[in-house]
Formats: sequence, C-alpha cells, structure tokens
Amino acid sequence: MPERYSPLWELTVARTKEFVRQPEALFWVFGFPLLLALALGFAFRERSPERVPVGIAEGAEARRIAAILETSPALQPRIHSEQTAAEALRHGTISLFIRPLEGGVMYVYDPTRPDARSARMEVDDLLQRAAGRGDPLQRREEHVTERGSRYIDFLIPGLLGLNLMGTGMWGVGFSIVTARTQKLLKRLVATPMRKSDYLLSQILSRLVFLVLEVIALVGFGWLVFDVAVRGSLLLLGIVCLLGAMTFSGLGILVASRAETIEAVSGIMNLVMMPMWLLSGVFFSADRFPDWTQPFIRALPLTALNDALRAVMNDGLPITTMTMELAILTIWALASFGAALLIFRWK
Repeated sequence: MPERYSPLWELTVARTKEFVRQPEALFWVFGFPLLLALALGFAFRERSPERVPVGIAEGAEARRIAAILETSPALQPRIHSEQTAAEALRHGTISLFIRPLEGGVMYVYDPTRPDARSARMEVDDLLQRAAGRGDPLQRREEHVTERGSRYIDFLIPGLLGLNLMGTGMWGVGFSIVTARTQKLLKRLVATPMRKSDYLLSQILSRLVFLVLEVIALVGFGWLVFDVAVRGSLLLLGIVCLLGAMTFSGLGILVASRAETIEAVSGIMNLVMMPMWLLSGVFFSADRFPDWTQPFIRALPLTALNDALRAVMNDGLPITTMTMELAILTIWALASFGAALLIFRWK
C-alpha cells in the first residue's frame, strides 16, 4: 500500500513546496482578498445617510424653500441660476432642481435615477407640510441595523467564494500548463506514476492551504468588521472544502489540453467571467431577469456563495443547502472525470 500511494504523496509535497516559494501566489491567496475586503468594507461601512444635493432656482422664494428643506437630514439645498442648474443636473452635482411657480413648484429631474426620485418625494413632502397639509395616519419607524443584514456581511462570504474559485483555478491550471511548457510533464511520463496521481496531487496541494486561507479571510472580517459566523464552523469547513475541490477540478479540466500560458489564461477568463458577473459576489444574483435564474443557479460559484451565506449569515443547517452542495459535487466529479479523459502530458 505505501508503494502504491508514494507517487501521490511525493507529487503533493513537491507542488506544495513550489507554491510556498512563489511570493506572488501567496499574495493572491492571502493578501489580495484581505485588501479587497478592507477597501469595500470601509467604502460601504455603517454611517449616516449622505445628504442628497438639491438645487433651487434663484428668486424671491429661494431662501424660504431652502430654509424648509434644511430641516431634513436627507437633503442639502443649494440656490442656482437656471444655467448653472442645468449644468449641475447634467454632471450629477445635484439630483433635483426646484423651480418656484405661482401657486406651486416645478420639479426638474431624471426619473431613471433612484436618488432623484427619492429627493423629489422628500422635497414634495416637506413643501406640502409647510403649505398646511396634514397626515391622517400616524406613522412609526423601526430602523434595522442587525448583524447579518449589512453589506459587509453579504460581501465577506462572496469574497471567500471568489477567492476559492480564483486560487483553485489559477493556482492549479497555471501549475499544469507551466510544467507542460517547460517539458516537465514529458519527464513525469517515464516515472512509475498514474495520471490520476498527478492530477489528484494538484488538488491535494491546493487543499493544504485551505484552512489558512479560510481562517485569514473569515478572521479578518470578524476582527475588523464584526462579521460573525452564525452557523456551524464544521459545516463552513465542509462547504469550503467542497468548493475548493470543485474549482481545483475545473482548473485541471481547463489546463488538460492548453499548451501555453496565453491559452489557459483565455480559457480561464472565459470560464470565470460569467461567475464573476452573475454569481452574487458583490450584489445579489436575484437582480438579474427571471429567465436567467436557472442558468445562474447552476453555476458552481453561485451555489458556493449561497451555501456560505446560509452558514455564515443565517446559521442554517446542512439540510437547507442540499441543492447547493449537490451542484458543487456534480461539478467536482464531472470536471475531474472529464480531465482524466482528455488530459495529455505534452
């Protein structure tokens, strides 16, 4: 038995040492996701809503209207001439322009801009109240700031999934194609080693750093932004392990026939680009049209991100994510099986 598995062990150790000796690879695995989480986390951190700039046409009513609008914490009124207001609207310096009329006002804005529509509603409400309008219904508000509902809580699992995809595919795929271009694979053919030993060693060497990779990003989110893991740490580890194996398998499949770095780069970008855009890393995949949802839900990164958020943000058990885990398993087995069939040494 030891002799049977010695090629796999030696190849895994060699690939691991090769990875450690590449500082740029360590940066992309550990440094880049932390810097990205830090930048986006501070960009979308919890803070008071920004005031929406609103323009008011010069005239006798300008100061009175500005005084009314200044009572709102959501508006920032400014007095403009007609010429400067048109330019400010075009450049986005103001979201809404108010032109006083006899017995009323005119609102000038772009209805396709959400900030312009919300500013129009806020301004109209204030001016109608100032004119004597009353509210027949009593209103109450409850502001939600619960952990797990913030953007950073949504972002960290997405970045973790993105990193598992990137390091799995780029790390494994580039390693194989580099060995092929340097004629190393031709030498390995003469050794007492099976093709499956070589391909499995690529996956196992990738998994060596998985624990450190997950701890680094999840721990960073917890220490800096208070992003907690609400579910089971064991389940989180299982999801990450399955995701890493899935994308390592895809990386092997992509590199099975590629003969140059340029070729494998193009194929990898072609494979990963839809998942970068559609799989809900930076915003929810539900924003896309309904007819695209079956395709999006079948992507491995979508399944991985959904499972990670179910564990980290919602604390759900494994029984609620069987579909996501099944999709990842199918992708992992299918990609590795296809790679075994089409892989060539030279």
